[in-house]
Amino acid sequence: MLSLALPVEVFLCLEPTDLRCGFDRLTQRAAEHARRNVRNGGLYVFLNRRRDRLKLLYWDMDGLAVWYKRLEAGTYQLPIAAKDAKSTTLVPDELALILSGIDLTSVRRRKRFSATSEK
Repeated sequence: MLSLALPVEVFLCLEPTDLRCGFDRLTQRAAEHARRNVRNGGLYVFLNRRRDRLKLLYWDMDGLAVWYKRLEAGTYQLPIAAKDAKSTTLVPDELALILSGIDLTSVRRRKRFSATSEK
């Protein structure tokens, strides 16, 4: 089980990634797509073209860490994003749904307070 300290920013690369690449190439892709330095925090999610493999990259206090998962059946579902977008941000709950194989189109958020909705 993967446990994340909340709140954490999650950046999903929407373009397929060759998951044979290691730490340095994933760090470079995070900089290209999320326009962020991995050492500044956050969790970076990469999927292969078939969307049956996933890598998570993050800075773990004193070094980079990678988490890798290969599905034996099925695929990961990407959230709906702008057609020309290279990446999108997720909340940790959305990442948990993706990792669990939940159909994202059937999920509906209930109304909650938001500091940005006060305006």
